[in-house]
Amino acid sequence: MDITDDLSYAQTFYKRRTVRVYLNKLAQTVFTGVHKQKGESFRRFFDVWKTSLPLEIYRSRKNLLFALIAFAVYTLIGVISTMIDPDFPRVVLGDAYVNMTLENIQNGDPLRVYETHDQMAMFVQITTNNMKVAFLTFFVGFILTIGTHIMMFYNGVMLGSFQYFFYSKGLLITSFLGIWIHGAFEISAIVLAAGAGITAGNGLLFPGSYSRLQSLQLSTKRGLKIMLSLVPFIIAAGFLESFVTANYQDLPEWSKWMIIVFSFAIILFFYVFYPIYVARKHPELLTKEEVGHFKPQEKVNFKVIRSVSEILAESFRTYRYIFSKWSRILTTLVLPIIIVLVIFQDINHAKHLQTQYWFDWSSQLKFMMGYGFYNFQDVIVFIAWSFVFALIFVGIFWSVKTVEIKFSWTSFFLYFKKNIFGVWFGNLFMLLIVTLLPWYFLLPSIFILPFLYLNAATMGLDQGSFLKKVKKGFKFSKHHYGKSLGLLLILIGLAAIISQPIAFVLSIHQEYTDEPIIRDFLDMGADFVKRVAVIYTDDYMIWSNVVRQIFYLIFILALLPLFALTTIFGFYSEREENEAIGLREQFKKFGKRSNVKENPVDFD
Repeated sequence: MDITDDLSYAQTFYKRRTVRVYLNKLAQTVFTGVHKQKGESFRRFFDVWKTSLPLEIYRSRKNLLFALIAFAVYTLIGVISTMIDPDFPRVVLGDAYVNMTLENIQNGDPLRVYETHDQMAMFVQITTNNMKVAFLTFFVGFILTIGTHIMMFYNGVMLGSFQYFFYSKGLLITSFLGIWIHGAFEISAIVLAAGAGITAGNGLLFPGSYSRLQSLQLSTKRGLKIMLSLVPFIIAAGFLESFVTANYQDLPEWSKWMIIVFSFAIILFFYVFYPIYVARKHPELLTKEEVGHFKPQEKVNFKVIRSVSEILAESFRTYRYIFSKWSRILTTLVLPIIIVLVIFQDINHAKHLQTQYWFDWSSQLKFMMGYGFYNFQDVIVFIAWSFVFALIFVGIFWSVKTVEIKFSWTSFFLYFKKNIFGVWFGNLFMLLIVTLLPWYFLLPSIFILPFLYLNAATMGLDQGSFLKKVKKGFKFSKHHYGKSLGLLLILIGLAAIISQPIAFVLSIHQEYTDEPIIRDFLDMGADFVKRVAVIYTDDYMIWSNVVRQIFYLIFILALLPLFALTTIFGFYSEREENEAIGLREQFKKFGKRSNVKENPVDFD
């Protein structure tokens, strides 16, 4: 108490004296000694499953119910489609699978596909695949929940057509008892993962009183808790499919019914009845965790020297602050131009759209952006794309410079008119290297790109003549080489990690077949679109590739602003190191500060 009393006095009257720091350290030492924190016990883990998680499920009950209804509708679509067209299962399941199943039915073993001699290997493979599908269904919910609906539609239609296919062969009960032994957990997990994905995605769609990114943070935590609770049930589904469904012919009928009913009872208890019970028992806790604790927007200080980690941290933080302002420029200007360019290129390269590529993303971007230079139109489109990238950079630069000012189209267009050509020129050399060099030269070029890293930011943020800014851009990039290289490597690694569910690095198509080495979300979605489109059009591959293009563009438009932000803080950091603008301003305050407490000069 004596120490804290002295500390309070020192904080009031001696704010600039080191005695305040000394007393604070003593007080911290005493406090941590008295209130020594104990390690987390198993009881804490138990309390999460007992109270916290059921409350999160209850809060998200409408989204979970909506996911169940949507999945039921998609399943019904599969049933009705198979009723109308008996060959529809070939569209969603493939000819090879249907032919194999017909052969198994003729041999008196309709579910032979589940039988295996190596049950442990089957368990690992099935559980891994189910985990991938469930987590993919959740994570694609961030794309305005559209991705989650695509996954539900794909799985629902497949389930409906599969079940009706067996019904048409007089084997509904046989297939039901065989499939739903593990399907009770597996299908429930997909539906609940979809509900968790919708919960996460709705944070962006319906932010309420929060900003969209703040709302997304809260909804993501809620959805992720629900998603993680599914892991034990997904493992249980893999175990049942490998060790029980595989031996379904040897099991008595009553045991199959018992397993199915018991599995559904567990799901209903944990995700329906128990959350209702906990919510009624603890009504005071329902709103307690809904309030987010967000730091207020801080004024960005551009007159400091930053390390690589500080540049990245500041870039992510600023991305959140400028998102609403930048999104208006994106949706009003950037997106319409890109849509026109992509449609123009798709018409220009209709033959390329009818092909399935070895490295899909590389080939698609090559003719979408024109840098394959197949004809003169590609040259024009490539130049147009270079200005689109410049427009994105200009939009980000202006959003950061005016972060504390209300959005104004007049202000933006004045800045655009003044800086668009300079930013375009600053980006041009880097764009040419990234797009025109073959892949075996592209990897070594990573060590060249840092020499150009700060050119665009210098052209858009610095003052002076065009030639002066060009010279300074190369100078700053040279001095900033080590940090720029580190930033590039981190950003490339980040992009590679984030892209895996969308375009997995091993999702390589074997020539013209539709079976890549490892399937990702785009493979499943595009393959489903292709199988549906083949019924209505001869150009089914075009629609499959259009789906891929949409996701590639979303990915680019999400990551490119982050890259632009790192160049901004890299530029300001290098300018401070070379010109010491912030330090000169501090010198002007020399002698005006008090040695005892702060005064207005400290907050200028």
